[in-house]
Amino acid sequence: MAETETTEQQAEQGQAQAQSVEFSEANASPGVGPGGSIDILLDMNVPVTVAIGKKEMSIRKLLQLGPGSVLKLDKPIEAPADLYLKDKKFATGTVVVVEGQFAIRIKDILGLGEAVEEPSGE
Repeated sequence: MAETETTEQQAEQGQAQAQSVEFSEANASPGVGPGGSIDILLDMNVPVTVAIGKKEMSIRKLLQLGPGSVLKLDKPIEAPADLYLKDKKFATGTVVVVEGQFAIRIKDILGLGEAVEEPSGE
């Protein structure tokens, strides 16, 4: 108890003493770490977002929208769609129809240095 009071007094005066601590060795588990298997990641689903354009408008105009309203986007029809993984653009492609559903034909895959963050606030 006297030792605790001394340590508390030293801490109050900014003179706390450091004590050494010994840690036990961590055992590496098989399949984890450098050169380990990443198979668990390969089966994970991740959301991919496709952007064909954007439009900025006031809330007043947004509230006036209804069925049949048309929003003109900022990209021409021949411009490629942008594919995002989270907020990073990783590819571009062309919108196509497959069996009655929208689909994307990949045109370009961006390299690691080319990945672009999605513009925010628009």
